[in-house]
Amino acid sequence: MNKGYVIIMNILFLAIISVMVIVGVLQPIFSSYAAARSFVESKKAFLLSDSAVEEAVYRLKTNKVLGSSSSLTLSSSTATIGVVTTAIGKEITVTAPSNDYQRNLKISLALGTGVSFHYGIQSGQGGFVLNNSSSVRGNVFSSGSIVGSGNYIYGDVVSSGPTGLINGIHATGTAFAHTINNSTIDRDAYYMVKTSTTVSGVSHPNSADQADSELPISDEQIEEWEGYAALGGTATCTSGKYSITANATIGPIKIPCDLEIKGTGITVNIAGHIWVTGNISTQNSPTIKIDSSQGNQNVAIIADNPSNRLTSSKIDLGQNTTFQNSGAVGSFVFMISQNNSAETGGVVEAITVGQSSTALIAYAGHGLISLDQSVSLKEATAYKMVLNNSASITYDTGLASTLFEAGPGGGYDQIEWFEF
Repeated sequence: MNKGYVIIMNILFLAIISVMVIVGVLQPIFSSYAAARSFVESKKAFLLSDSAVEEAVYRLKTNKVLGSSSSLTLSSSTATIGVVTTAIGKEITVTAPSNDYQRNLKISLALGTGVSFHYGIQSGQGGFVLNNSSSVRGNVFSSGSIVGSGNYIYGDVVSSGPTGLINGIHATGTAFAHTINNSTIDRDAYYMVKTSTTVSGVSHPNSADQADSELPISDEQIEEWEGYAALGGTATCTSGKYSITANATIGPIKIPCDLEIKGTGITVNIAGHIWVTGNISTQNSPTIKIDSSQGNQNVAIIADNPSNRLTSSKIDLGQNTTFQNSGAVGSFVFMISQNNSAETGGVVEAITVGQSSTALIAYAGHGLISLDQSVSLKEATAYKMVLNNSASITYDTGLASTLFEAGPGGGYDQIEWFEF
């Protein structure tokens, strides 16, 4: 009887020891498995969150639909994407759960201005006229004719389409046009018709006409900048005018009237896009400078009165108005007029420029830009362009790789990324 009891006790003791040994062996295995599972689920959540951020940024950069709230599903897990418009761009927040694990990311983007400039001058169907001793240092593209009287263009010259015409131009680069007349081309020439023209390089008769090219800033992009300017608030006008007559920092802001900057020696720092729903004028040699807080970002000052783009929405820059960058290389002031008189056959000048410094880009996609005297700009684009007297355009190579990226939705530059 006692022997049977002892045997039973020994069996129970061995069973307990066996269980303890098995538990001791399995516990680290289970712990390792749990840790590995946690690691995998956490990584899945992070990859899902990161993928959702990349998807949102891609949609913004390519102007695809991206609402204030959307989602992305991968491997049965769904990330929630929230988009908030800020004063300078977009803030994207992503919540991405995977089973019991969640990884949250936030990215802040600053809005670029949405374009790349590849020509010193670009004009639309209205064409490009050089008078007197005016010149361009950089490539020129026109969807209309390019006409001068022996004026120099230090670069390539393109007049596109079946009515493309280069007449009275001395180009130091290559020329492309359906017809080239009375010109001197220092390199090659591509054309259907050529008369009274000297070509130092290789002539290519019967060449196909060059395709038209859209102007680099779309109306959609300009409207987006106007929206960002309006986020900064609305100025108060006095007698239909907003006047700056002393040193000031301004922007982003919407000015619902005419803007006048007037004062000898004053400096106006531009800290964001400005939308003026009237005309813009400068007098008495003010300095317009991108605020140092903008770094290498560019700013747009827009004259656009949607209810009157025929006789309003004009920019008149007086003599010796000086434009300066923020101190960072590659930052420029963009003066943009939405006046459309030239496009409708009128003669109202969208932008007129007196003597100005080199941090300025003038843009009038539907209007006429007239440059006089000893004006010196970095780039000018318009439906129609006229250079008079000794006006010159000296293209800045930085404009080809500026923070302004192509696409109606604009370019965005990452300024902050973190997990929370």
